[in-house]
Amino acid sequence: MSMLTLSSFETVRFRAYGPRQIDEIAKRYGLPADMRETVRVVSEVLPFRVNEYVLSQLIDWENIPDDPMFQLVFPQRGMLAQEDEARVARAMEGGSRAERKEVVAEIRSRLNPHPSGQRELNVPKDEGSELPGMQHKYRETVLYFPSQGQTCHSYCTYCFRWAQFVGDADLRFAASTPDQLVGYLRKHPEISDVLVTGGDPMVMSTERLRSHLEPLLAVESVRTIRIGTKSVAYWPHRFVGDQDADDVLSLFEKVVDSGRNLAVMAHFSHPRELDTDLARRAVARIRAAGALVYCQAPLIAHVNDDAAVWNEMWRAELAVGAVPYYMFIERDTGPYGYFKVPLTDAVEIFQDAYRALPGLARTVRGPVMSATPGKVAVDGVSQTPQGRHFQLRMLQARNPDLVGRSFRARHSPDAAWVDDLELDPDTPADLKAAFNGGARPEA
Repeated sequence: MSMLTLSSFETVRFRAYGPRQIDEIAKRYGLPADMRETVRVVSEVLPFRVNEYVLSQLIDWENIPDDPMFQLVFPQRGMLAQEDEARVARAMEGGSRAERKEVVAEIRSRLNPHPSGQRELNVPKDEGSELPGMQHKYRETVLYFPSQGQTCHSYCTYCFRWAQFVGDADLRFAASTPDQLVGYLRKHPEISDVLVTGGDPMVMSTERLRSHLEPLLAVESVRTIRIGTKSVAYWPHRFVGDQDADDVLSLFEKVVDSGRNLAVMAHFSHPRELDTDLARRAVARIRAAGALVYCQAPLIAHVNDDAAVWNEMWRAELAVGAVPYYMFIERDTGPYGYFKVPLTDAVEIFQDAYRALPGLARTVRGPVMSATPGKVAVDGVSQTPQGRHFQLRMLQARNPDLVGRSFRARHSPDAAWVDDLELDPDTPADLKAAFNGGARPEA
């Protein structure tokens, strides 16, 4: 197996821009004063990070603030409640450092930093002690958060893991080494799939990434290693022009040659992220190393809440040999009110985009809520003698017996998450129990 050569792509040094560089960005790209101040204030609460590739290649600066890529990476007015934004602004102007931190911490605590039971239900234990930097929600799959990979090349404003990036150790999932993970895997041979996630593992150097991946190859029961990453969209140089781009692809080859599936879970939120030659070349090199590329993203207002956008994106993914995989519903965390899309609209957007796809792209599943009991697909809206209903199905579940089960919830035009739903009275007891604390039981 041989990787594609680099050809004409040059090495570009990565540089991150954050709130401290907002004046520099504003000067270069003509960012108006009111937008600049919004970034300053909102980024006190929600993380902001961008890089040169995103700034110069992905954002249409002639169309701000409406440009979807600008919405995707720059904090906007409305992402915080008006009163909270005003409180932060006042604290920044005249409050002490301690007062400022107190205001920010209180607002963050109300933004549901760890949705769907990530802290309470997902963290595994060994001999009574919690294992840091791991989540085990589904029988066959463990999520692993290497501490050196808990940042990203750029931050998405809607990210459901925003709490990883705000500098609060109490909110962060992180493991410095894979030792405890390997020990846990040996005790649980039912786990065949490890998802290395973050943050973004691809911010790590190849040697650092190797130190987390290679020990997994000594565990025979692990058959698939997944890497969750936005790097192909936000910094495709990682696979093409970075100094260790060839090294990371050689590492991929080693994983594949061990007999494992290596799946790069590429996060594309908008078709523009696949428009550049560099991004397409990155996908080609990953695939040439033997890795599979699966694509997923949430449906988010202001960015991709349009069937034509999703159809174009899924076609672009198929064109580069990647697999359209999931359309998720935006989780109820962070600036959820700004980005949420009602489930009724989500179903219509998905179905309109799906119907116009060629057959090979119809691998995609959605819209899907990754909720406390598991992954819940919203298959449609039906009219029955009892009224309108959402048709729901468990694609994945904490309780494996529920996988594939269909059920219904009463239709609501405003419902945007499982908590807004009321389960049908004839929902089986085991499904009702799974949703205890999520969707409301029937009245």
